[in-house]
Amino acid sequence: MSYDFNTIEEKWQAYWAKNETFKADNDSDKEKYYVLDMFPYPSGAGLHVGHPLGYIASDIYARYKRHKGFNVLHPQGYDSFGLPAEQYAIQTGQHPAITTKENIARYREQLDKIGFSFDWSREVRTSDPNFYKWTQWIFIELFNSWYDNDADKARSIKDLEAIFASEGNEKVNAVCDEDIASFTAKEWNDFSSKEKQSIVLKYRLTYLAETEVNWCPQLGTVLANDEIVNGVSERGGYPVIRKKMTQWSMRISAYAERLLQGLETIDWTDSLKESQRNWIGKSVGASVTFNVKEHDETIEVFTTRPDTIFGATFMTLAPEHELVAKITTSNQKEAVDAYIEATAKRSERERMADVKTISGVFTGAYAEHPFTKAPVPIWIGDYVLAGYGTGAVMAVPCGDQRDYDFAKHFDIQITNIFEGVDISEEAFADKEKTIIANSDFLNGLNYKKATKTAIYELEKLGQGEGKINYRLRDAVFSRQRYWGEPFPVYYIDGMPQMINVEHLPIVLPEVEKYLPTETGEPPLGRADVWAWDAKNNKVVSNDLIDHTNVFPLELNTMPGWAGSSWYPFRYMDAGNEAEFASAKVMQYWQNVDLYIGGNEHATGHLLYSRFWTKFLKDREYLTVDEPFKKLINQGMILGTSAIVYRITGTNKYVSKGIKDQFETEELRVDVSLINSSDELDVDGLRKWQPQYNDAEFEFEDGKYIVGREVEKMSKRWFNVVNPDDICIKYGADTLRLYEMFLGPLEQAKPWNTAGITGVHSFLKKLWKLYHNGEVFNVTDTEPSKEDLKTLHKTIKKVEEDIENFSFNTSVSTFMIAVNELTAQKCTSRAILEPLIVLISPYAPHIAEELWQRLGYSESVSRAAFPVFEEKHLVESTKQYPISFNGKMRFTMELALDLSKDEIEVAVMAHEKTQQQLAGREPKKVIIVPGKIVNIVG
Repeated sequence: MSYDFNTIEEKWQAYWAKNETFKADNDSDKEKYYVLDMFPYPSGAGLHVGHPLGYIASDIYARYKRHKGFNVLHPQGYDSFGLPAEQYAIQTGQHPAITTKENIARYREQLDKIGFSFDWSREVRTSDPNFYKWTQWIFIELFNSWYDNDADKARSIKDLEAIFASEGNEKVNAVCDEDIASFTAKEWNDFSSKEKQSIVLKYRLTYLAETEVNWCPQLGTVLANDEIVNGVSERGGYPVIRKKMTQWSMRISAYAERLLQGLETIDWTDSLKESQRNWIGKSVGASVTFNVKEHDETIEVFTTRPDTIFGATFMTLAPEHELVAKITTSNQKEAVDAYIEATAKRSERERMADVKTISGVFTGAYAEHPFTKAPVPIWIGDYVLAGYGTGAVMAVPCGDQRDYDFAKHFDIQITNIFEGVDISEEAFADKEKTIIANSDFLNGLNYKKATKTAIYELEKLGQGEGKINYRLRDAVFSRQRYWGEPFPVYYIDGMPQMINVEHLPIVLPEVEKYLPTETGEPPLGRADVWAWDAKNNKVVSNDLIDHTNVFPLELNTMPGWAGSSWYPFRYMDAGNEAEFASAKVMQYWQNVDLYIGGNEHATGHLLYSRFWTKFLKDREYLTVDEPFKKLINQGMILGTSAIVYRITGTNKYVSKGIKDQFETEELRVDVSLINSSDELDVDGLRKWQPQYNDAEFEFEDGKYIVGREVEKMSKRWFNVVNPDDICIKYGADTLRLYEMFLGPLEQAKPWNTAGITGVHSFLKKLWKLYHNGEVFNVTDTEPSKEDLKTLHKTIKKVEEDIENFSFNTSVSTFMIAVNELTAQKCTSRAILEPLIVLISPYAPHIAEELWQRLGYSESVSRAAFPVFEEKHLVESTKQYPISFNGKMRFTMELALDLSKDEIEVAVMAHEKTQQQLAGREPKKVIIVPGKIVNIVG
């Protein structure tokens, strides 16, 4: 009976869907295990073979845990808000909801064909109002919270207002804006409602503030740092500039230390943890205040080396620093303005990464050194960022290479505090060995003593204090887009008001176009029905706005990371309409045990998700403060691109072997036009794109051979392989096994369709092991010792591999096992039945079919994982080489537990021994138990 994989896979996919085989139980006596993939953004391109890699790995582990008796939650959904859908809507005029729905249907079809054990009853979509209702609710909870440093947690804003009413704000130790004046309880109680709202807004965990943002004029929206590549938008490649805008922000900085400490409690890779540590960027040092000469202004800087303050030669401000405009002299204004304009075109990431370029402009102003009172020139430079620290640095050229290069480049006189001591870079880096000189009261002190003394003296002057600084900045939460979660916010007299939870969700309105308005407002500014009737609690026409009962709604939408920051908890209780998830259900599932996804989200989604989880724990909506216990970053499957060579300035293409005879340029073409010998289908290429219709081709040996390049699999490089094609030709089980077989899960590896045939042949051999021609041939015969040995070494290896996520070596183990059992002519149910359970997480369709043929009516996914028994791998006998005078003449199988005397008796009694001796008595019998027998005649 042949292996009809198409029929088998279609059959079992239908069975799983109909019977909800993988539906998790929220009320189970079993131990829980929660396996989750980073959910996909459903693009119109659909999946290519690189996308399912992590899904296959997580599915293997989820199926394995079911076999181990766990109640497994393995859901899937869609991160369905986002810029690509909106851009497509702008280009085509088609509503993003329509294209998103179509794309999701395409993804679901492809995912089902690969045979994933998802609990589809819990599917979530971030663009579904039933989902984003709770994203809006979390936003409101953040708005209604503040961070109490003394309690080290978020608390209700009502608690803060009660403190203000009873004792003012003098004793409040909160994470808040810096420009807050102190007030008494009486003053608070006398403030108007608007004044109170304005003050409290400076304490809220989500707040409105004027912020430096990455603005993309062509896209008409703010972009996050991870949406910018080489200074242009990742989507479309458009220029990005820095500008100030009033935006909603999230006070993630309040959680900086807890985000750092939490890394010690989770099972993530060291590289991933280090990425987050670097992004959070904890530094211990001092805050120093410099007075600005001839101005009633001060500049605060943060330094990790207050011991070097006497070496402060100049100061550098970020071009966006608010003091630049105030202190720049008239002589320098033109140069400063030009520099600021140029800097606005560079992204923060680009400025941070650029360590070679030296650029800056002198403002013409000077600060006053806190101790020497000497003038310190104030420069601006784009290597200083307004949002990091204070947006100002004190430069110590004698101890910092970048400061030194800057000073030399602009011919700034350097103050050397290391004259006469070792000033090598190594010495300066080794804080314990640094000795300060030319520094007044710090002379001769080492780092520790000098630091402590400098801070003490600064505090005496009222111009500094010891401080811990974090690189982590509050996250801008507004986007000038249409396709995102609407804010549940309306405005009374310019102050934000939250819509009560019982009136959520606030659903996106219809708009005519998805572009910003002509006056620069976000796309929601085009909505005709986008005002809040506070009396009747509903969205109404803008024409009804009277600022008495009807008020304008927020025009921005939330960023893509809003929904993805909490979605794992919605899967736990996806159908709950009363709350984002019930306490009982969350108490059972807790958090995600295994999370698999790409490392590109290290400092975006993963950081924000940890932040929101800690916040929800503070407010007692969750009992955990980390969303993901274990996290694995899968590697990338690379594509092998096909390259044709065009003679420069012509439409003539030359084969790879002769291209060096010409000046050529490389163009990538669709890999489907290339055969396994790298030969191009020239006729197919002519039909593929118009530019090749009239192309000329110069062949080698009658063929056009393309070049090949291993690189990222992408539509851009035309090297995408569609998993549907693989499933049709070889089957989903082959695809699953092959993707695992390519190499270690965490590593990048190239896709090679030619290699898939070996895995497919293995599945056909597996099928034949259970059949004798057309007959299913599994018997109740006793297994041989060799059969049991093969089975149990396979159980041992596969279980170890799965626990260690070494899926590639499991596939090799299966191949060895099937080869051995085939050679052993094994038909024993005692062997072949557990073998199917072992293979089923990897190749579930063929496993289900064979399991059913073994007589079972329930899915193989319910079967217990086979138990390894060591005794079947323990050798009980030994093939002894029997030698005469050092020459081996025959072998003899003997029990390993025999004594020397027993071995000698057995060997001497053997007929071949008697033949060799021919009646002679041996002089000596040498026996090494477990190794050799040598008879000396």
